[in-house]
Amino acid sequence: MPQKKIIIGIVAGEASGDLLGSHLMLALKEVRPNVQFVGIGGPKMQSVGMVVLFPMEKLAVRGYVEVLRHYREITGIRYKLKNYFLTNRPDLFIAVDAPDFNLDLELTLKQHDITTIHYVSPSIWAWRGERINKIKRAVSHMLALFPHEPKLYREAGIPVDYVGHPLADMLPEYPKRTEMRETMRIPPQAEVFAFLPGSRQSEVKYLARTYIETAKLVLQQMPDARFLVPLVSRETRGIFEQALYDCDAQQLPITLLFGHAQDAIIAADIVLVASGTATLECALLKRPMVITYKMPAFSWWMIKRKRYQPYFGLPNILCERFVVPELIQEDATPENITQALLNLVNDKGAVAQLENTFHKLHQTLRQHTEQKAAAVILPYLPDTIN
Repeated sequence: MPQKKIIIGIVAGEASGDLLGSHLMLALKEVRPNVQFVGIGGPKMQSVGMVVLFPMEKLAVRGYVEVLRHYREITGIRYKLKNYFLTNRPDLFIAVDAPDFNLDLELTLKQHDITTIHYVSPSIWAWRGERINKIKRAVSHMLALFPHEPKLYREAGIPVDYVGHPLADMLPEYPKRTEMRETMRIPPQAEVFAFLPGSRQSEVKYLARTYIETAKLVLQQMPDARFLVPLVSRETRGIFEQALYDCDAQQLPITLLFGHAQDAIIAADIVLVASGTATLECALLKRPMVITYKMPAFSWWMIKRKRYQPYFGLPNILCERFVVPELIQEDATPENITQALLNLVNDKGAVAQLENTFHKLHQTLRQHTEQKAAAVILPYLPDTIN
């Protein structure tokens, strides 16, 4: 007799959440094949068999100004999701990151006796620490990716487990850089810069021209340099191509890639990267980097008021010191970025020291995350023998 389906509601709001969600879904399906996932996710989660109610791209906005611009649409989606899950009650709900969207949804579901698992702790240790009170009301169990996070939740009386970061399990401890360059037909002696302007359209809009002008300045001092620019979608590629045209820079030695960000990072001598999960990918792939970010002035003003740490990039946050340069907002000029890139790439001692630091970080975060997370979730699932 076939087993009754276990229904898990799940919502991810951006590319990094889509990756995390897809691996967790696979781990759960390995032990409970009768699980069905319903909610919001991207192509990776869909490939695991998720039933998608709304496209993930609708949630992939960042910063106060961008959220306000899409506020009615986003709140409308959340309202419809609440009604859907209250009418079609899932056995469990998993929120994959996206706290500004998910916590309100989780609050309603938990109030109606639906267990809520939040996968990826909001960065309450960096800014907006007052969210801990809402998290306590909304979340049945927190899954933390970083080792310094559980203490905060235990002190607040919130069930929590440290599960490590899945990227540390997925990415090789010793990337094969020579082989990657051969695969990409890049000469071993070439100076290669990987430029990662972000996964969101808004990020690429704010950073594309700055990155292109930086490439021009790098070429003036390093004429044989070449640039790899991985972009996650047709939309972000179109934005970057338009910026190349606007900057009269079509002749630059820039190779646009559709995805393949990790390949570009491995092949590169140094990476220029927008603050976010990609900075952790760079660290785990042992590449030196310069971290940048730009956003609307009002968003920047709000974030500065509410943050507790001097760091933005995950490598610096996790190491609790500036191990790599950060150039944010008005400091992220092509001139400043170029100087930071060249200073670092030409300092072989600093690069070697960074590689050693990132190896230690990799070992700390490698915890067999999906299996640990699934083990925490399984006791919350019903038995479905009949």
